[in-house]
Amino acid sequence: MIKAILYGCNGKMGQEITKICAQDSGIEIVAGIDVFGGKAQNPYPVFTDIAECTYQADVIIDFSNAGAVDALLCYSMEKKLPVVLCTTGLSESQLEMVQKAAQQAAILKSANMSLGINLLMDLLKKAATVLAPAGFDIEIVEKHHNQKLDAPSGTALALADCMNGELKMGYTYQYDRSQVRKKREKEEIGICSVRGGNIVGEHDVIFAGMDEVVTVRHTAYSRAVFAKGAVEAAKFLAGKKAGLYDMADVIAAAK
Repeated sequence: MIKAILYGCNGKMGQEITKICAQDSGIEIVAGIDVFGGKAQNPYPVFTDIAECTYQADVIIDFSNAGAVDALLCYSMEKKLPVVLCTTGLSESQLEMVQKAAQQAAILKSANMSLGINLLMDLLKKAATVLAPAGFDIEIVEKHHNQKLDAPSGTALALADCMNGELKMGYTYQYDRSQVRKKREKEEIGICSVRGGNIVGEHDVIFAGMDEVVTVRHTAYSRAVFAKGAVEAAKFLAGKKAGLYDMADVIAAAK
């Protein structure tokens, strides 16, 4: 059985992961790390500082915040311990630190931990290479709850990037058309953000051509989809050699 340390265990995502691991015979959380200590009713010991954790593990699952990532990466490098890094909004210096840590341990970083989203990226790469040269315009509409701070979502940008990469990075991103009165550029990807209610996450990628439209949609109905993906990533990453991985590697291993 794979043993995991859960970094940010008291948060909403941490609690989702706790529930999933409790029902998964292939992985066990042996310790949690959270600034609020044992505030939640967790079935494992909780430390406020990862440096104080004495439990042996095969992998760390992180759903904390950007301010806590530095200590996590230092611990990972010291212990040569793999990390599934789910925290977003990292600074440039932190991203450089991720690259450095990947030289010492296996680090899996992804803009979205959903298995469905990452499978969708594979499909979009093929769609873009067929439809964009045929004159189809590409637009992305992403919807999230009214408490989300960033826009567009990291997932929307990742979807755009995966298609743009297949198109030799020839497309620019257009986030707001209200300031300029002009026709749409051919080689651009429009990205629109909607914020409202308690929408967990919805992404539509629209390929609009002459007389036909192809729309690919992913809808997350609960946070559990991201937690499940993180757990699958942890099971994949345990025992891997040092290097930088992403969810595409998890998908590839499952084929």
